[in-house]
Amino acid sequence: MRREALEAAYEYELDLFCVAPQGNPPVCKIMDYGKYRFELQKKNKEAKKNQHVTEVKPLRLSPVIDKHDFETKLKHAREWLEEGMKVKLDMRFKGRMMTRIEVGQKIMNDFIQEVSDLASVDKPAMMEGRTMSVVVTPKKTK
Repeated sequence: MRREALEAAYEYELDLFCVAPQGNPPVCKIMDYGKYRFELQKKNKEAKKNQHVTEVKPLRLSPVIDKHDFETKLKHAREWLEEGMKVKLDMRFKGRMMTRIEVGQKIMNDFIQEVSDLASVDKPAMMEGRTMSVVVTPKKTK
């Protein structure tokens, strides 16, 4: 029986493919291996195409930011959030600004308040050295 199956496979140019070599006894299939690999590659390519990679866009603020600069950065952040990107807000403190962290915190809170209709805070404000960072993610729309 086995010999006849192998001869038929040879006649139709099929391959003996070991599906589970560690099984007892090992399990094998008679198939067109080239077609099997092609289907596997096609399935992987389709799965990769349907993946969505979330991009994180950085925005740098300052505790002494002017109103117009604040509005410009706010406009950019709103555009990115509408496109589904995450936004990372960084506030750098230089020199004597380190003594007035509460001013930077207020500006950061105002910014978050302005984008709260589109986004929610993913990672709350944290000081990392001289930089305060917040990550804002877009809200799910259904």
